Amino acid sequence: MNDVPRPDSSLLTAPLLTATPGRLDAVLSALTGASRSQVAGWITGGFVQVAGQVALKPALKLRGGEVLGVSVPPPPDATVRAEDVPLDVLFEDEFLIAVSKPAGMITHPAPGVSTGTLVNALLGRMSLPQQDGHDGPDGYRPGIVHRLDRETSGVIVVAKTVAAHAALAAAFKDRRTRKTYLAIAAGQWKAQEPAEVDAPVGRHPVQRQRMTVGGAQPRDAQTLFTPLDSLPDGHGRTLTLVRAQPRTGRTHQIRVHLAHLGSPILGDSVYGRESEVMPRHALHAQFLTIPHPVTGRALRLHAPVPDDMLSAWVGVGGRIPDDLEAPPRGD
Repeated sequence: MNDVPRPDSSLLTAPLLTATPGRLDAVLSALTGASRSQVAGWITGGFVQVAGQVALKPALKLRGGEVLGVSVPPPPDATVRAEDVPLDVLFEDEFLIAVSKPAGMITHPAPGVSTGTLVNALLGRMSLPQQDGHDGPDGYRPGIVHRLDRETSGVIVVAKTVAAHAALAAAFKDRRTRKTYLAIAAGQWKAQEPAEVDAPVGRHPVQRQRMTVGGAQPRDAQTLFTPLDSLPDGHGRTLTLVRAQPRTGRTHQIRVHLAHLGSPILGDSVYGRESEVMPRHALHAQFLTIPHPVTGRALRLHAPVPDDMLSAWVGVGGRIPDDLEAPPRGD
């Protein structure tokens, strides 16, 4: 570790800290109050020292009692361009805004992506709280409480105040929200009745951009799948219009669980295969119920299924259920 340059001495240097036993990133997060991802960025960037030596591994095991030094790097440039981009607003008050995110739009700026995001569009019409603005490699995320994959369309909620952000984040963490997605699955799963998948999801051990059942540091994950209609695709596979209700919120959870069933989402090039009838993966966040961050009352949000998914389903011979836009029972 001696050949790694010390952090720039002009940076703000935090007081020396005394370590407790555990992983370096977890210990430092607990001592500083910064998020694990933010701390991991400090470590891999060479801004953390253990007993006078620069430490570059977030997973470094500490016995306890080591002296930790942190030279906090300056935050990345938080200047994000406000852009005049039309938004499909589902609900808005002084505390939050809910929109129907179109497929293809990234939720927030990230390394290499600074325009065209949902945050750019929102800043074009309002100010957003910045308490969550600098969180390691994930980019600038003012007001963002939860995310949708770039190709996933549907309901997303953004906080307008710091207090609303904290309340909504706690609701998602404590599983006091209800999420319902619509997907088109393509594979061998011949679904007739609702199926509950209870399979932990972790990082793929080789392909680090993918998740998998099991994998590295798996976390519990449950999803209820309810088939609405199904038909053969003419190539030995079954196509299923399926409602997905994730009980947990793991990265790529629905996509991974459907692939685990042998029926990855139609058009999902990561967990399945590309499709001629669906240019993106056929997944839509249709319903979201959350407690309002101030009143506590249930706020039921609904984003109608987009035309590209409807056209794809009809194009393969599927039938549009009469109750497709009706909220699931109990919502």
